[in-house]
Amino acid sequence: MTVLEINKVSKKIWKAKILNNISFSVKQWEIYGFLWPNGAWKTTVLKCIMWLIQQDSWEIKIFNEKWLTIDSKRKIWFMPENTYLYKYLTWKEFLLFNWHFFGYKKEKLNKKAEKLLKLVWLKEASSKYLNSYSKWMLQRIWLAQSIINDPELLFLDEPMSWLDPVWRKMVKDLLLKLRKTGTTIFFNTHILADVESICDKISIINKWKIIIESKKVSKIEWNLEDFFIEKVS
Repeated sequence: MTVLEINKVSKKIWKAKILNNISFSVKQWEIYGFLWPNGAWKTTVLKCIMWLIQQDSWEIKIFNEKWLTIDSKRKIWFMPENTYLYKYLTWKEFLLFNWHFFGYKKEKLNKKAEKLLKLVWLKEASSKYLNSYSKWMLQRIWLAQSIINDPELLFLDEPMSWLDPVWRKMVKDLLLKLRKTGTTIFFNTHILADVESICDKISIINKWKIIIESKKVSKIEWNLEDFFIEKVS
């Protein structure tokens, strides 16, 4: 089943076209990598999908619906590239604050927060204020926040940036675990080794358009880095 379908999405800033007929689709339970060289406007694509900015021309379907309905919003969540957090909340307070957006019952709050803290290996730091956290710790906080509602479709914008190899491996293992429990994952990245190890399919955007669409990683006959460089050159 297709859970995300993008068809001919275009966007201009003033008179300059920054996206040109972007099209691809994501199947249920895939980990889908969206690759790009610098300046390819990949985050703009993600913001168009999430209706954070208005497209000029488009057809976007999420769970076969043309709009982000209340029902579809409950099934998705999003981790942005840059973390904007409330400095004087603790990590646990931040999770509980976000939990209220989904209307869950109060008695489940603490149990869910403890589970998420454990998932991203920050349980011992739950009482610290967020302004005392390092960038790589904040990155893991945002990851936990993005799965607070057990989403069926998860959007991640560079989820493993700022993480060292040990924590990147742990995050990759978490994403694989999420897929096994029914979550479809779409993420932007330029860390090709991560894509090669966990993604089912990729698309590549370059110079405002898709140059590789929904390519199976297993069907790439040579190193992904060489494949990527050859296609964007």
